[in-house]
Amino acid sequence: MQPLRIAMVVATSTGGVGGHVRSLCRGLVIRGHHVVVAGPASTADRFGFTAAGARFVVVDIGAGPRPTGDAAAVVRLRRLLRGADVVHAHGVRAGALCALAGLAPLIVTLHNAPPQCDGPLAALFPALERVVAWRADTVLGVSGDLVERMRRRGARRLGRAVIAAPPQGEPSRPVARVRAELGASQRRPVLLVIARLAPQKGLDILLEAAQALTGRTPVPLVAVAGDGPLRPELAAAVARRGLPVRLLGHRRDIADLLAAADVFVLPSWWEGPSLVIMEALRAGLPVVATRVGALAELYAGVARLVPSGDAAALADAIRRVLDEPGLADRMRQGSLRRAATLPGEDDAVEAALAHYRRLAHSAAARSS
Repeated sequence: MQPLRIAMVVATSTGGVGGHVRSLCRGLVIRGHHVVVAGPASTADRFGFTAAGARFVVVDIGAGPRPTGDAAAVVRLRRLLRGADVVHAHGVRAGALCALAGLAPLIVTLHNAPPQCDGPLAALFPALERVVAWRADTVLGVSGDLVERMRRRGARRLGRAVIAAPPQGEPSRPVARVRAELGASQRRPVLLVIARLAPQKGLDILLEAAQALTGRTPVPLVAVAGDGPLRPELAAAVARRGLPVRLLGHRRDIADLLAAADVFVLPSWWEGPSLVIMEALRAGLPVVATRVGALAELYAGVARLVPSGDAAALADAIRRVLDEPGLADRMRQGSLRRAATLPGEDDAVEAALAHYRRLAHSAAARSS
C-alpha cells in the first residue's frame, strides 16, 4: 500500500500524550510512512519525535487559551499541514485549532478529562469540544466516559483509542538496597505512588489515607515518585503532620522502585488507561486505585478500586491488601495475567493506521 503522509499535532505535554505520539511516530516510520509532528518546541525537546524518525515543525499550541497566539497557530497549521493525507491531533485544544484551520481528513484523540475551572474558562472547553465534534472526521477517546461525552457533543464517528503499555524496564539494583535507601525495613510495607504532583492525582487524599494507616504496625511507608506544582504544599503538609510519606521527586529508576514496593497506589480524580498502572501490573504488584475514567473499565477485575476522594476507603483497601491472608499473592498473580494482555506498540500503531487508511481512502474517493 502507498505510504501515507501523516501529520501529528500536539499541544504542550509533559506526560502520556507526548509518549503516545512518539510511540506512534516510531511505529509508523518503521512501516514506511512519512510523519511530521507539529507542536511546541518544549514538547519536542521532551519527547524526541525526530529521534523516532518524524520531522518536527514548531507550532506554538499552549496549554491554555491565547487569542492572538491561537490565531497565529491556526494560520501556521493550515500552511504547513494542508498537504497531509491525514491529520491526527491529540487533545481538545490541538484538535480544535486543526478543525478551525480546515485541515482534513482530521482525527482527534482525547486523552484527558475536562479541566476543573471557573468563570469564563468554564465555558471555553465545552465550546472547543463542540468544534472538534462537529468538524473532526473521527474522534477517539482513551476512556468510555470521554467517548460518551463527545457523543453528547454531536461527534459523527467515535471510537476508543488504543494506548500501548510502556516498555518494561529491568531493575538495576538489589531490592534490599533500594528499600534501605527509602528507609524501609524488611517488614515495613512500601506503598509506591508514581504521579505528577498536580491536583488531578488526588495526593491530598493520599496524605489523609497515610495518616489513617499510622495506626497499623509496622506503619507503611508511602513513597511518591514524581514532581509538579504541588510539591511545596505537599512537603509542608507531610512535615507539619509528621506523615510517613517520602516525596522522591522525578526518578529514572522506576523499575527499581516497582521491584522494591509492596503495593502500588493511585488516588487520582480521573485517569485514562494509566501507563503507571500498566508498569505496576507488569511488575506483578497489587494495585489500589480510584474507580474513575478508564481505570474502572480496564482494571476492575484486577485492582482494588475505591471511590475518588474517599481517604477512608483508600486506607481500608490498602490495609486489606497488606493484612488479609493470601490477598496480596492473589493480586500479584492477577496483575501478571492482566499484564500479559496489555496492548503493545504494534497494537496501537495498527489501530491508528486502520483509521488513517479509512480516512485517506474516503478523501481520495471524494476527490476523484
